[in-house]
Amino acid sequence: MTVQSDRAMLRVLSGEAVWPPPAWMMRQAGRYLPEYRATRATAGSFLDLCYTPDFAVEVTLQPIRRFGFDAAILFSDILVVPHALGQDVRFVEGEGPRLDAMGDRAAFERLREAGDPAILSHLAPVFETVTRLRAELPNETTLLGFCGAPWTVASYMIGGRGTPDLAPSRALAAADPALVEALIDRLVTVQTAYLIRQFEAGADAVQIFESHAGVLPEDPEGGDPLARWSLRPIARMIEGIRAKVPGAKIIVFARGSGLDGHTRVVPETGADAVGVDWAVDLAALRGRIPAATVTQGNLHPETLIEGGAALDAAVDAIRAAAEGRPHVFNLGHGITPQTPIAHVERMLARLRG
Repeated sequence: MTVQSDRAMLRVLSGEAVWPPPAWMMRQAGRYLPEYRATRATAGSFLDLCYTPDFAVEVTLQPIRRFGFDAAILFSDILVVPHALGQDVRFVEGEGPRLDAMGDRAAFERLREAGDPAILSHLAPVFETVTRLRAELPNETTLLGFCGAPWTVASYMIGGRGTPDLAPSRALAAADPALVEALIDRLVTVQTAYLIRQFEAGADAVQIFESHAGVLPEDPEGGDPLARWSLRPIARMIEGIRAKVPGAKIIVFARGSGLDGHTRVVPETGADAVGVDWAVDLAALRGRIPAATVTQGNLHPETLIEGGAALDAAVDAIRAAAEGRPHVFNLGHGITPQTPIAHVERMLARLRG
């Protein structure tokens, strides 16, 4: 399928095999860039950085100016949604996000109802940032919006922080699955509206981050945990978005779901593309999905840190697996602060050479 567009990534998301594939990186606006660190110091708190359009626009544009990526992703955070719902959210330097843990029904009842206009009003600076970005970005650069998937956001809301095993959220799902489902339902509704507003503000496409697809509770009814807690809620979001934004382009990144889980993302959610984490062999995945399925990923962030011949070989392997197929080049998770800028430059030169 060929789409008339100056934006290569949009052409890929419509099923076209563009060569070389367009590229961007998760967390591409971040601490590996000195200009980001300078802006972050000026902004004050991390939430001030997210909610002040002048700062959010600047840090979103920084990697585009430096590297010429094919897509810019809105600078924000998945936890602005719980913040808008009325949960206390703060970011502790060197430790990450902290929330007032939602461990019972009383805490859930204190959250704003899904239809409360204060939620989207709280998020208005994000929409202003999107509009300004679309006006300031080069015409050929795709603008991505995003949010977290309901399960991933719920796990932070319940646990009060990120934990490797998500023990608090899995325990609550076992003890009171109806409560966790109610929270996920609210997040489905709110985040559907949130992404619709991002599209209306100027986003070309969005990504839904299911960062914790590999750590799910059991289904209390004996069913499939990936479907119940992750893929079905995301499918409801996508259906709701497209009811208001027909043809909306949506990527789903289901980190940790394994090879089998990655094969299920597009058919079970209706997404346009599956983000592929670094633990999945891209060639093996491409061998198990229809040729027209759009993939994104999946360079290991540590390989980007290593650089040299290992980086060249990894980029070449992704190119070989993706050749002739619709693919967006990316990392298999976010870029880390210790990544040398020269290695990013080498990666892009190898990809585009």
